[in-house]
Amino acid sequence: MAIVFNDRMPFGTSELREATHKLQERYASLRTQTIGESVLGRPLFLYLLGQGPCQALYVGGVHALEYITSMLLVRFTERLCACAETGGTLHGLGAASFLSNHALAVLPMLNPDGVEIHLHGAQTAGAAAATVMRLSGGDFSTWQANARGVDLNHNFDAGFRILKQQEAQHGIHGPGPGKFGGYRPESEAETRALCHLCRRIPFKKTIAFHSQGEELYWHYGPKTPPEACQMAMRLGNSAGYAVKNPTGMAAHGGFKDWFIQTFARPGFTVEVGKGHNPLPPENCPVIYEKLEPMMVLGLQV
Repeated sequence: MAIVFNDRMPFGTSELREATHKLQERYASLRTQTIGESVLGRPLFLYLLGQGPCQALYVGGVHALEYITSMLLVRFTERLCACAETGGTLHGLGAASFLSNHALAVLPMLNPDGVEIHLHGAQTAGAAAATVMRLSGGDFSTWQANARGVDLNHNFDAGFRILKQQEAQHGIHGPGPGKFGGYRPESEAETRALCHLCRRIPFKKTIAFHSQGEELYWHYGPKTPPEACQMAMRLGNSAGYAVKNPTGMAAHGGFKDWFIQTFARPGFTVEVGKGHNPLPPENCPVIYEKLEPMMVLGLQV
């Protein structure tokens, strides 16, 4: 099976558009749509596979320098579509049979503006270019926020007041390359679009993919479902990832936290790979090989 993108090269918005177009051409069963636009008007693509109740929503590209998660999700989408078309299996899952009765939603890149800023600089930020240049100091190597300097995974309404206190303690008082969660929850177009999607479609679970550390997080507050712990252990074991709880500023304001608190359904954060962000794109095949069993199991647990 040919991969619909070059997994040796950085994966920006033009690569995502091209991969999406190729997937649409190749697999008639794959449905694509947009759930909204980024701050700068870039489309937020959603892939829909299968029929029936939506078992899960997989989300990637939340932090700009973690674009490798978008590569992994596009690759998984293609693998699942190909197996369904040929009657093949993925780690024991009969893809065609499963997708005839169940569905999966994949949002490969939540933060396209941030990815472009990280990869290609402030000139990709349009009207926000001067602001991005000022906030970055001209160094985009650690940029993980959106075009307004808001860290999307700190912009969800889950422990937001605690998060703002933690920001102040760390000297974070406004927009920047990362860590600033905005002045109010869901202040960002990207966050609002994802929240609206989850309010519209009753996903049974969500998995947000970040990098790095080979860790999996599953708990947030009293609404965490009792079955989530066992699910997390199974998911972690399938890829050899450690099951942990985040600490400090990573413990509030995230998508997984909001999903659990809002819907009392399982939500997980998976930190893929090991190394220093951004993980090299050439690491994608090795990371994917280890991660695929977890991505398949995530449809079934």
